[in-house]
Amino acid sequence: MEKTLKGALVLLRPAVPEDIPVLAAIRATPEVYATWRGGDDLLAAVTEDLDEPGLTSLVVELDGATVGAIQWGAEEDPDYRHANIDIYLDPAAHGRGVGTDAVRTLARHLITDLGHHRVVIDPAADNAAAIRCYGKAGFKPVGIMRDYERGPDGTWHDGLLMDLLAADLLATDLVAPDLPAADPDPTG
Repeated sequence: MEKTLKGALVLLRPAVPEDIPVLAAIRATPEVYATWRGGDDLLAAVTEDLDEPGLTSLVVELDGATVGAIQWGAEEDPDYRHANIDIYLDPAAHGRGVGTDAVRTLARHLITDLGHHRVVIDPAADNAAAIRCYGKAGFKPVGIMRDYERGPDGTWHDGLLMDLLAADLLATDLVAPDLPAADPDPTG
């Protein structure tokens, strides 16, 4: 069982079945659905996410309210060991540093507590707001993954691979150990 993690703004706690309706409603917002999709039955899609083997799903709370979900998985082969993160937030929480704090809090846990030396995240290459958000958390662009994912329109779209190394996290923590209370980034 994953532990609860406290960031400067957010609380990340293990997702439970009672969270499914709220998370499905967030996934149904046009901004989130455009990138996360999930078909016609978002309750089933969120349930599937929470039950997916090898993934750990956490609820993102802000001031006691559920505002999204963040999940992580890991490659456990010792020669390639690393973790990966995905996140979605209610658009009402965008622009306040919530996404940056959630990503940074989880990355810190994966590196400091679980011993991963590298964490990756893969936003759509045209998602400038998400890329800015992850950059603020310390992630650096690695490269474009061409035709990485199929969009809702059926065409293939590029993704940007970004990573955060343990040394990068340490450098980020030394420069800015806590995020400011407000962040002009529209994705969070």
